[in-house]
Amino acid sequence: MLAKEVIEKYENYCPPELSMEGDVVGLQIGTLNKDIKKVMVTLDVRENTVAEAIANEVDLIITKHAPIFKGIKDLVSSPQRDILLDLVKHDIAVYVSHTNIDIIPDGLNDWFCEILGIENTEPLSLTTDQGGIGRIGDIPEQTLEDFAMKVKDSFALDSVRMVRYDGQNPRVSRVAICGGSGQSFYQEALAKGAQVYVTGDIYYHTAQEMITDGLYAIDPGHHIEVLFISEIAKRLKQWKLEEKWEVDVLESQSSTNPFSHR
Repeated sequence: MLAKEVIEKYENYCPPELSMEGDVVGLQIGTLNKDIKKVMVTLDVRENTVAEAIANEVDLIITKHAPIFKGIKDLVSSPQRDILLDLVKHDIAVYVSHTNIDIIPDGLNDWFCEILGIENTEPLSLTTDQGGIGRIGDIPEQTLEDFAMKVKDSFALDSVRMVRYDGQNPRVSRVAICGGSGQSFYQEALAKGAQVYVTGDIYYHTAQEMITDGLYAIDPGHHIEVLFISEIAKRLKQWKLEEKWEVDVLESQSSTNPFSHR
């Protein structure tokens, strides 16, 4: 079957035009006009995921994070450039699904809400007539620390960062969440009544500003978006049955989380 048949089905579910302005989405490397036998889903395209794809004779990678996000001036061999060169050498196409999978209904932020028991949700920040980035909703009232431990356990993390000053442990029931780096939306979380905001990559000074403005936060890291792999693979396998595709769907087993805590 052709790679474009898989991507046409995917884009019916997750349209690229719903992505945020300036985002990198869609086909980034290779061609969709080729026969494929194996598709691999990954969060990131790094040296270990490329090696995994080559070893498994993968023809198409579907990733959340683009391997090319900034402009490049050359393709001279180097540790960073070899990631791209190896993909081209082995004729592996790369398709990117970034903020569009965050925005759509039944997308990444809705899956996060399901895992954490956040109900009565709505988009945190409207980006299109059809939805928006992040979610805000309600949880049973509990302490900030208890909810932080739920986040930690639900995503099997070794730790979470809590944005609060020592001794602060308020009861919370209104929660905003945005996968990836969502600190820029914290004022919208406040405006919609959030008491705690779950998002990754929170800067030091932004964290202080959040507390001063009356918003607590939990930073579980960017890598909780790894949920993308299993959920997208599940949908591809279902479409394979429905459409009678002759293609194998693989979930990347390579760890691309650059952080650990001891």
